[in-house]
Amino acid sequence: MIVTFTANPSLDRTVALPGPLERGEVQRAVSVSQESGGKGVNVSRALCASGLETIAVLPGGDSDPVLAGLHHDKVPFAALPIDEPLRTNVALTEPGGVTTKINEPGPTLSVDEQEALVSLLLERARGASWVVLAGSLPPGFPADFYATVAQRLRSTADGAAPRIAVDSSGKPLAAAISGGSAGMPDLLKPNAEELAELAAAAGYATALTAEELEADPEAAAAAAAAVVRSGVGAVLATLGSKGAVLVTADGAWLATHPPVAAVSTVGAGDSSLAGYLLAHGRGAAPADCLRQAVAHGAAAASLPGSTVPAVHQTTPDAVTITALRKD
Repeated sequence: MIVTFTANPSLDRTVALPGPLERGEVQRAVSVSQESGGKGVNVSRALCASGLETIAVLPGGDSDPVLAGLHHDKVPFAALPIDEPLRTNVALTEPGGVTTKINEPGPTLSVDEQEALVSLLLERARGASWVVLAGSLPPGFPADFYATVAQRLRSTADGAAPRIAVDSSGKPLAAAISGGSAGMPDLLKPNAEELAELAAAAGYATALTAEELEADPEAAAAAAAAVVRSGVGAVLATLGSKGAVLVTADGAWLATHPPVAAVSTVGAGDSSLAGYLLAHGRGAAPADCLRQAVAHGAAAASLPGSTVPAVHQTTPDAVTITALRKD
């Protein structure tokens, strides 16, 4: 069982434009679609599409469109009832896959609601193989929320504690590696921009931009290795169309996929994480977990809106794996 935790879920609305976005002008959409979303929710959707046992833990009222969408898609979930509606995020996609996102802040949860949400996660995480802590945090949540939740998952586990993956950004991501060994993730899933932030937080001496990391896999591996040395089990860094890098204490690898006709990049990183977890659950070696991650991400980019692929829609045999130096 893989449990995902999304503190700030959303209704993801994708508007496809016939041409480039024109600021200040009126444009007519080619199509509009919407899915229940948020990073953890997307991971559960992708796992569910491939037949894996998963449950999404999130806040949301019974009549909220996000929960209705999960019902419709038959994605198992456990929701903490709240009075405020969940947020709506809008993605504007241009031909070729260029995507502009506008994300709402999300509802404000009281301290009691925050604690009740964590309690719901602890209850559902019993016996889980992985717990994925993913996405932004709603207004009013402490920046070290994920680190604290990771500590509690381990301290309250009956028997073996679940492995913990974190996929976030900004202060919550940086705080995830500053809470001591008890709160350290087993896996971090940054993109290039987030990897640059993480490496700086881990004390990596070389300042690199996201563009430099995407252009230089060896530099990305070195930055990820600095994060691993801080105590993280592994770093899966997605580099957009350049593929992804996986770094563990034992090695570093680059995975690339032949170019795909990109339709929408929304949820591609979440699908990559789902692909990694799918392969890991099947006992795959680290390089093959990376292979499936990149195959899932490429498949997601070729699908409209925030559609997630099932494993049969991916092409892992097309992925090239290259061993890298990480120091």
